[in-house]
Amino acid sequence: MDSRGFGDGDVVDVGLSSTATSRATKKKRKKVEWRWHQSKLLLWCWKRKQMKSLLNRLSESNVESITGEISMIFQSIARSVASQIISEEVLASCSNGPRGNEQYAAVFASFVAGMACLVGVDFSAKFMVSFAKCFEDEYHKEDNLSLRNLTLLFSYLCIFGVCSSDLIYDFLIMLSKRLMEIDVSTILTVLQCCGMKIRADDPASMKNFILSIQNRTNELKTSDGDAQEKINSKRMEFMLETICDIKNNKKRPKEDPTHHTRIKKWLQKLRVDDILIRGLKWSKLLDPDKKGQWWLSGDAASTTDNVEEVASRIDKDILETQRMLQLAAAQRMNTDARRAIFCVIMSGEDYIDAFEKLLRLDLPGKQDREIMRVLVECCLQEKVFNKYYTVLASKLCEYEKNHKFTLQFCVWDHYKEIESMQLMRSMHLAKFVAEMVVSFTLSLAVLKTVELDDITQLTPKRIMHFRMLFESIFEYSDSQVWNIFTRVAVTPELESLRQGIELFIKEHIVKVNKAFIPKFKLAKKALRNLEGVLM
Repeated sequence: MDSRGFGDGDVVDVGLSSTATSRATKKKRKKVEWRWHQSKLLLWCWKRKQMKSLLNRLSESNVESITGEISMIFQSIARSVASQIISEEVLASCSNGPRGNEQYAAVFASFVAGMACLVGVDFSAKFMVSFAKCFEDEYHKEDNLSLRNLTLLFSYLCIFGVCSSDLIYDFLIMLSKRLMEIDVSTILTVLQCCGMKIRADDPASMKNFILSIQNRTNELKTSDGDAQEKINSKRMEFMLETICDIKNNKKRPKEDPTHHTRIKKWLQKLRVDDILIRGLKWSKLLDPDKKGQWWLSGDAASTTDNVEEVASRIDKDILETQRMLQLAAAQRMNTDARRAIFCVIMSGEDYIDAFEKLLRLDLPGKQDREIMRVLVECCLQEKVFNKYYTVLASKLCEYEKNHKFTLQFCVWDHYKEIESMQLMRSMHLAKFVAEMVVSFTLSLAVLKTVELDDITQLTPKRIMHFRMLFESIFEYSDSQVWNIFTRVAVTPELESLRQGIELFIKEHIVKVNKAFIPKFKLAKKALRNLEGVLM
């Protein structure tokens, strides 16, 4: 072979050919990528057009079918893109929709709830983030029409179970701290739309909101002339009147239209309770540093980086768990669910820690009913009454209404056993129920299964138990006592209970201890407070 075939010139030629091929390949790849991105954008634009067309036809009569169609489109493209498209279209439709149309807002809110049920709670969480940003943008623009429409949408998101009342309260308190004219208008819209619902969900938070409004109003009264004009404005007066009516339970919720009833039944079939987002704050929605599944309770990154520290903690946890399981067995916690609940309640650092761990147990079926039963049993087993259990019980009932029903039935079951109950357990039960009543977790209506005016049923043990209950309540302030007894004054069906309470206190408490006469007179007057006016 001729050696010239391997000369320098030939080597250079080969190099140039390789470079040219590489450039051609890169150019071709870029062209393919560009075409792929173009096709992807075209697909997204087409999907957006489809969704927009369906949303434009959305009404109470077709919300179920359109939600199903859009959920199918949603699953055909990237979830983040689909969520963004739907959020933008819904918010644009609502903010630019007919002025103050509650029906319009209700339909879109039910659509969001239905979508969350069909495609996952992450959709509604991302929607709430988009909503918060949109609201803040419109607020800074001072667009009253858009803000009213968005506020109605927000209220119905709460009504249909997308977000809980604690987010609404956080939103209201934020507005009450500013209390400009636009804030007053927004607060009024929320209270008119879902004021009675959030009051029923969390009376304590309603009280905090009212205090916030009162404090801000007092600040404005001592300010300059412009602030005085704000206080005296008709809108401000109307808002304060509405708040007063809701506080005193005078304002009745509007009767639900037929389409609301149908929508709620549809959402119940979709298990809307499973997608309720709890524990959210308005500031969290606007936080740009959210990571992971930030909307889930207890989602937090670990702050422990030291391997040895983690290992030692695991060993300690194992030993603690073994000790707790032995204690659970001694307390006759005879199922896996009851043992797990017992270990969480007894090992919690505080009630918040125990509450969050109980939520993460993810008990199947109806086993979450065991939580309240185990909690009450733990309280009754203590040597000294511990308010830890009452605070945890209140937190659980505030979070989930089903816990309140379970607690009520649990108390009734224990009332059947008072005759055979040990003195210490009876005393702890009386104090536990008193704390639940004082915190407004339960009302005195829990005593309706007890015939307090029936002499044949009032044995010495029963008399002693209910004496401890009412005496524990009378230890609190006059305003608290007034509100506690007023809660059973407004219900006509509880007439026999009111008579029984009055007779029992008169015969078995006041005659024994004259110091309780002022409290008894206050309670007696509250039991006749048919208007339900609270202190």
